[in-house]
Amino acid sequence: MGQLLALVIVFVVVVGVAKLVRIVPQGFEWTVETFGKYTRTLSPGLHFLVPIYQAVGRKINMMEQVLDVPSQDVITKDNAVVRVDGVVFYQVLDASKAAYEVSNLEQASLALVMTNIRTVLGSMDLDESLSQRDAINAKLLKVVDEATHPWGVKVNRIEIKDIAPPRDLIDAMARQMKAEREKRANILDAEGFRQAAILKAEGEKQSVILAAEGEKEAAFRTAEARERSAEAEAKATTMVSDAISGGNVNALNYFVANNYVDALKEMAKSPNQKMLLLPIEATGILGSLAGIAELAKESLGQQQKSITPSPSPSR
Repeated sequence: MGQLLALVIVFVVVVGVAKLVRIVPQGFEWTVETFGKYTRTLSPGLHFLVPIYQAVGRKINMMEQVLDVPSQDVITKDNAVVRVDGVVFYQVLDASKAAYEVSNLEQASLALVMTNIRTVLGSMDLDESLSQRDAINAKLLKVVDEATHPWGVKVNRIEIKDIAPPRDLIDAMARQMKAEREKRANILDAEGFRQAAILKAEGEKQSVILAAEGEKEAAFRTAEARERSAEAEAKATTMVSDAISGGNVNALNYFVANNYVDALKEMAKSPNQKMLLLPIEATGILGSLAGIAELAKESLGQQQKSITPSPSPSR
């Protein structure tokens, strides 16, 4: 009987010591309840509680936690059905609020995230939901963080893992993408042909302009050469005329013979002439030249007589 009583006393002492001494592990906070009412929060370390009077209420994990969001079907703004899942990173900042402001923190957070995913994606078109994932994450984070703030929870990140449209919609999008790429390729080809045609036309235009400039310059040069030739011919004619006036008959002979020879050269160069016949003797040519010279002498003599003054009568 005495041994049994001793064992009961030892058991009571051990249980009392266990209820008295509390060790909170790192990363957790425990709430203390006095007769079922929250009084304080135990931080990591060694603590002492009064048995029966005080008890541990909730053990709250204060480390950042990951919550998987299961897949769900969401209807977008343009009535496309997509399957969406995600992940949430959150951390409890106030143990008392997380313990007593919400019944089941994980379940409530999960329901809140899933509801807002449907809300955000339902306000966007399919193309926007597929291309603006960062914007979706930002909207979800803002809404969920504000909603969980009264629970003493800080939502750090919300990431959409996958947005999967139906198979037939994926095939339609692939065809649309292919058509769009073909359209861009055709536009680029047409633009290339257009640029080539423009460059070709510009080249032809420059060629015509340069050819016209060349013809203009050639015509100017030809006219200048003719002008100089005419000036030289006029000068030569003037010189011959002056020489004849001065009594130099050889100048007239040279002028006539030179023109005669030039005429013969032009006749010989004619493409229609295969043979040139000259039924003119050299003595005839010289005789003609001599006759011309005699005429010039007579003309010069008459000019001199008309110029020479008559002698005055002697007294």
